[in-house]
Amino acid sequence: MSRKTISTDTLRSWLRDGRELAVLDIRDAELVGYASPLFATNLPAERVAGELIRFVPRKAVRTVLVDGGDGVASRVANELEIGGWPNIFVLEGGIPAWTATGDGAPLPTFDIPGVDFVKAVEKEKKTPVISALELKKLQDAGEDVIVIDTRTVAEFTRDHVPGAVSVPGAELVLRYKDLVPSETTRVVVSCAGLPRAILGAQTLIDAQVPNEVSYLDDGTKAWTAAGLQLESGKTRIYQDPSDEARDFAREHIATLSSDDRFPEIDIDTARKWAVDSERTTYLLDVRTPEEFEKAHLDGTLSSEGGQLLGVAYRTIAVRGSRVVLVDDLLGVRARTVAHWLQRRGYEIALLLVDFRTQNWQSAARSGELVT
Repeated sequence: MSRKTISTDTLRSWLRDGRELAVLDIRDAELVGYASPLFATNLPAERVAGELIRFVPRKAVRTVLVDGGDGVASRVANELEIGGWPNIFVLEGGIPAWTATGDGAPLPTFDIPGVDFVKAVEKEKKTPVISALELKKLQDAGEDVIVIDTRTVAEFTRDHVPGAVSVPGAELVLRYKDLVPSETTRVVVSCAGLPRAILGAQTLIDAQVPNEVSYLDDGTKAWTAAGLQLESGKTRIYQDPSDEARDFAREHIATLSSDDRFPEIDIDTARKWAVDSERTTYLLDVRTPEEFEKAHLDGTLSSEGGQLLGVAYRTIAVRGSRVVLVDDLLGVRARTVAHWLQRRGYEIALLLVDFRTQNWQSAARSGELVT
C-alpha cells in the first residue's frame, strides 16, 4: 500500500475525527445515481482536475478519491499531485471495498442521508400526508386545492402533477402569498419522491401559514404508480414576489426562525473567511439562478436553496467547513435553508446583500462585486 492509499478502517477513523475532510466519488454520474454509499460528492474522474477547486477550495484539505475498484482513482491522484494538491488520498478497493463490511454494521457516511434526515423530521413533527388518489379526488371534485412542486424548474418541466406550480423549496415562504391568497385553500407540496416535499410542507407548517398543508406521499412516483398521467412543460412557474408576498414572508420567516441564532456577517468578513488558510469556507448564493445571473458577489457559487436542503453533499464537499449563505436583505431563502442545515451539523453564517439598490450597482462598477 502506497503512502497515498488508505484503508477502509482509516477512512472510518477520518470520518469520526472532526477535522476537515473531503470525500469524492469519482465514478460516472449515471452509475452513482442519487447518492453514493458514502453520500459523498460525485465528481466524475474526467472532471476532477478541472473542477476540484470549486468543490474543495483549499488544496491543503485531506481529500479522498473513491472509484469503482478499477484503479482510476490512483491515476487521477497522480495528476492532482503533479498539479499541486498535496493531500490527495485513494481509498483502497474503492466503493466495493467500502460496502463489503461483512459484519452487518451500518456504514458511516460523509453526510446524513437526506432521506433519513427528512424521515426523522416527519416522525418528530407528524407532517400531514395525502395520497395521489386522495389528491386526484379533490381535484376532480373542484375543491380549492393547490399543488406546489418543490423541485428545480428543470425537473418540474420534465413532468409534474397536473395543475401544479413550480416553486423550489427555499422559495416557498417568499412566494407563498402570491400563490395562495386565500386562507381556505388546501396546499399540497410535491416532489419526485419524499424528501423535498416533506421538508417543504413542514417549512410552511412551522412558519405558521394559515392554510391546511400536507405533502403528496411519494410525489410524482406515486401519481404514475396509481395509473395517473403527469403533465410536462413550464406550465406554472413562480414569479417575482409582490410587496404583499414579501411582507407576508417577512412575518412568517420570523416565526420559522424564532429559535435560530445565525451570525450575520458583512462582505469584508466573508472575503477574509474565503482566503483563510486554516479553514474552508463556502460562499453559497441561495437565490434563484436567474437572480444570480443578474448580479452576484465575486467568488460565490450559485447554489439553489432547495437543492441544498435535500442534497447538500452535492455542493459542500468538505466536511467540517463553514457555510455562508448569501441572499437579499430580506433573507427568507437563507433563513429557510439555515433553519434545516444547522440541524444536520453544518456551521452556518448569513450574508445579506441589497442587490436592488444603487449602492449595489456602484459597488459592482468599482470591481468590489461582479455582475
